[in-house]
Amino acid sequence: MKNDTIVLIPHYNNPEGLARSLASIDPEEQLDVLIVDDGSIHKPNESRLNSCFKANGTVYYIYLESNKGIEHALNTGLEYIVFKKVYTFIARLDCGDYCVGKRFAIQQQFFKNNPQVKLVGSNVMAIDLDGAFLYNIIVPSKGNDITHKMYLNCMFIHPTVMFKTEVLAVTGYYPLHYKSAEDYAFFFKIVKNFETANINEFLVKIEINPAGISITRRKQQVSSRIKVIKDNFYFGFYPVYGLVRSIILYYIPNSLIKYVKTKLVK
Repeated sequence: MKNDTIVLIPHYNNPEGLARSLASIDPEEQLDVLIVDDGSIHKPNESRLNSCFKANGTVYYIYLESNKGIEHALNTGLEYIVFKKVYTFIARLDCGDYCVGKRFAIQQQFFKNNPQVKLVGSNVMAIDLDGAFLYNIIVPSKGNDITHKMYLNCMFIHPTVMFKTEVLAVTGYYPLHYKSAEDYAFFFKIVKNFETANINEFLVKIEINPAGISITRRKQQVSSRIKVIKDNFYFGFYPVYGLVRSIILYYIPNSLIKYVKTKLVK
């Protein structure tokens, strides 16, 4: 029986994190995995990774000749998935992040119970590189709340999402002109065209890497977020507040942001 869900994982020089992420997928899950290597020096070891993957499905690999950036790796994966024409659902996971329980089965069941929803995410637990708990991130679960608060920040944690492949015919792939915020822009398109939701459970543990984009390229990320808000702007409380908030955040140092998260978000 063919699986109707595929998990898209971009990879760049993190084979150990990739192995941990694959191993975290519950053996009873029914799904395939697509790994897109973004021109890594340290290539995935397919034999080892296949042994880490215990779920009911197949792991596929695509290798880009050079490093082009995560948005290009993701779009390469989406193009492959759409071309295959066999998957109803596309899920995301990042190298170093862990699935909790039967994460994908829970999301698949949510779609069956809520057919009008086209994208669903979840809450997450943030951990450090040693696996120690840092803080929780709780996102709104209802569609209207998500729609309004998207102007404040992305209301979906990227490695938690699962969405219906059909939305791509309307939204297209990840945009390339919002550097370090391609996921925010992509999800904004989905929110504007379809009903979305978050499951009020912790289905993923995300690894906070000091060398990650959200830390090293925070100003670029916030600048791109401001562009997304402007491109979707209307005169209302949330767009105005979100724009002002993002401009202020642009000038706040990383150290203060990290302190607030670790001290106040637990």
